[in-house]
Amino acid sequence: MIDLYTWTTPNGRKASIALEELKLPYTVHPVDIGKDQQFAPEFLQISPNNKIPAIVDRENGFTLMESGAILVYLADKTGQLLPTSGLARYRTIEWLMWQMSGAGPTFGQIHAYVKFNKGKAPFAEERLMKETRRLYSVLDRRLSDRQFVADEYSIADIAIWPWVSRFEWHSIDLHEYPNVLRWYTAIAQRPAVKAGYKVPVDVGDIPMP
Repeated sequence: MIDLYTWTTPNGRKASIALEELKLPYTVHPVDIGKDQQFAPEFLQISPNNKIPAIVDRENGFTLMESGAILVYLADKTGQLLPTSGLARYRTIEWLMWQMSGAGPTFGQIHAYVKFNKGKAPFAEERLMKETRRLYSVLDRRLSDRQFVADEYSIADIAIWPWVSRFEWHSIDLHEYPNVLRWYTAIAQRPAVKAGYKVPVDVGDIPMP
């Protein structure tokens, strides 16, 4: 049994979607970041960086924070969604790192500057929108000749997809990125993705272009 501490953010949904895809039993513990629950002392024992998601694996008492690390751990634990060796493993990790180091931070800043504080910092908005469009273009090119980012459906797709699900927040028309659109809509139909998207609370249906 996995204890999942999470909230309704792209990073949080990575973990819940992975748990659903891997069919691992888990208990959800909502951490409402809008109410600063991530700073509770008991949560800091599990996630010292006061970020969601975090997990506790009751099988071995193992605690883990950081969404990318959680994805790798769960994949290795089950032997699924991440090749065990060779170039295929590193290609998957490569695109996981692309999300962690590029798409995630950039899109997160778009949420802050464009979605919630539009007009307050025109230079930042322009710079971030340019980088956001570039990242969508990178992903679109990557998907031009393959179904998933690392050929087989993997934790790389699971890491990237929840961030793309906020395309409206990014002022992005997915029809301008047809390969991303195809990939996004296909993943959105997966039962595990539909279930994981609604964890820890149901805030509505998956956004569709």
